[in-house]
Amino acid sequence: MTSGLWTKTALALTLAPLLAGVAQAAPTNPFFSASTLPYQAPRFDLIKDSDYAPAFERGMADHLREVTAIANNRAKPTFDNTIVAMERAGQLLGRVQETFYGVYQANTDDALDKVQSAEAPRLSQHEDAIYLNARLFGRIKTLYDARAKLSLTPEQAKLLDVYYQQFVHAGAQLSAADKVKLRAINTQLSKLETVYEQKLIASAKAGALVVDRREALAGLDEGSIAAAQKDAEGRKLAGKWVLALQNTTQQPALSSLTNRDTRKALFDNSWTRAEKGDGNDTRATIAALAKLRAQKAALFNYPNYAAYTLYDQMAKTPEAAENFMQQLVPATAAEQKREAAELQEAIRKDGQKFTLQPWDWTHYSEQVRREKYALNQDDIKPYFELKTVLQDGVFFAAEQLYGISFKPRSDIPTYNPDVMVYEVSDKDGSPLGLMYFDYFKRDNKSGGAWMSNFVGQSTLLGTRPVIYNVANFTKAAPGQPQLITSDDVTTMFHEFGHALHGLFASQTYPMLSGTSVARDFVEFPSQFNENWAMDPKVFAHYARHYKTGAPMPAELVAKIKKAAHFNQGYALGEIVAAAELDMKWHGLPASAPLQDVDKFEADALNSMGLDVADVPPRYRSTYFLHIWSNGYSAGYYAYLWTEMLDQDAFSWFQNHGGLTRENGQRFRDMILSKGNTMDYGPMFRAFYGKDPDIGPMLAHRGLTAAK
Repeated sequence: MTSGLWTKTALALTLAPLLAGVAQAAPTNPFFSASTLPYQAPRFDLIKDSDYAPAFERGMADHLREVTAIANNRAKPTFDNTIVAMERAGQLLGRVQETFYGVYQANTDDALDKVQSAEAPRLSQHEDAIYLNARLFGRIKTLYDARAKLSLTPEQAKLLDVYYQQFVHAGAQLSAADKVKLRAINTQLSKLETVYEQKLIASAKAGALVVDRREALAGLDEGSIAAAQKDAEGRKLAGKWVLALQNTTQQPALSSLTNRDTRKALFDNSWTRAEKGDGNDTRATIAALAKLRAQKAALFNYPNYAAYTLYDQMAKTPEAAENFMQQLVPATAAEQKREAAELQEAIRKDGQKFTLQPWDWTHYSEQVRREKYALNQDDIKPYFELKTVLQDGVFFAAEQLYGISFKPRSDIPTYNPDVMVYEVSDKDGSPLGLMYFDYFKRDNKSGGAWMSNFVGQSTLLGTRPVIYNVANFTKAAPGQPQLITSDDVTTMFHEFGHALHGLFASQTYPMLSGTSVARDFVEFPSQFNENWAMDPKVFAHYARHYKTGAPMPAELVAKIKKAAHFNQGYALGEIVAAAELDMKWHGLPASAPLQDVDKFEADALNSMGLDVADVPPRYRSTYFLHIWSNGYSAGYYAYLWTEMLDQDAFSWFQNHGGLTRENGQRFRDMILSKGNTMDYGPMFRAFYGKDPDIGPMLAHRGLTAAK
């Protein structure tokens, strides 16, 4: 499973600041008017770091003035003069916000860090200024109370409901005293979330393993060693090698490294990256975040933050999410026990006497995989060249299912030379949107993989989607082919599934458009799209040797398919453990004391019924970016929930002819193009024919439900 989506609602619920005495910025600021590039793509050829703060300031001032005018309108509230007016407001703010956060997460620098530190609390204050405006909420409530008499279209009715619920959830009905408390908590949270993210990026960079001897890297292929040497040279560490950290607990090199001391050192650096007691230690920050979130939930009479935040999700309650995850534990735990015994035997056969540890798991699982299936990842990588996978795999599957086509655009400016841009056309040749792909790891990039928009789709605003996919693949050394792992291939299909959800958006109102849906629904299209990576027709089209162009031999393909269920106790267990850890942090009541992070995490992990000693969570509390700064607080279970949805949907495809245009069009019409225009349960039932169930999900992983 590969990271996820960095998402923002069209009202831009992370909106920008309320400033007294806003400074007037230079008229040449590229954000002050809509971009003249195709699809209003950002003017990265003109944008400078110094443009962001003035654009945020003017954008906030303009937006607040527009919203104040709506609130103070003496005319009777109507859907057009209140809700539609809100949807039209804040366009300058939206432009700078969408661009800034895209670049900040993928290509930050000291100047952007300072902008984020300065603007984050103001953004929070600006959001509060809107959501706690009593007159504005009064107009919305008037419309909401009379909604049955307004003759609204289904999309308009949904939009009104979303506005009302979001205002209530943001504190519109709190007492004056509680609104003061809420403003203070929100400001503190925004500051802490920024501090956390900046510490995490710094801790990952500082936590990279520096190796003095080439022989300590035994087991890595020449390309990986060359990349490690290049990384060291970039850090001015002559004669050394650097293994940079990815955001997850496990590191890719652990599967290949034969030197156990190097494996342990790399794992330890990953596990302790953000708890070294230095300036990048995140423990105090996350303890404070958890406490403040619980206090915020209490203002709304929720027992904990999980209950507060799941109100608009498909699961609805923490109990429903917990019950779902507990259904996965028995089968997962049983498989983990079997896998651990198998690996311990592999260690014995290797002539070793040590007990299996987390830094040994992927190394020996790879040995077992080779022994059982004669499958070596080094034999596979030559068939996965990045551009071939993208164009002949990811794009090809989309062409087969949805009839869309792709054209490279070298004339569109980007924020980094590694970024590739493609124009996407619909099945009839009409323009659909623009796609950016930023795949390579950088020290100034957040970990993981994600999708979001530089421009959102809206027929009201006349905009088409401008979307980006970001990942953290290891860049090949100069002159070397850009080969990727099978996990990287999955990541590419996953993030493009998000992109399809955004590209096929067909909404009037930006608030409801595309991926502006619940967290436990938004990962459904992305995880569903992963399935096409191994579809025989798609796989044969992209899995070709980078030198010869020859397709992957049939016997190697057969081995991959045979090994598909291998190590699934580990693969599922690390995600379940992380999701449960998230729920436990956000299940704390406001009355709970400030937590000792180490003790809380240990107690939480030991209570799960899983083998967390050998299978640590995919993310530890200290570097769990999803839940502390990326909008997935009490929502990491969504990756599991949506895996259930995606396997249910894929089983429907398999039962109805598989990869066909007819099936793709049905999925586009009933799921991908709907945005947040209807309730998720009915939407899914209309496609699947019944409520979701875990059977196909467990079967996909080679597991069976407990009786």
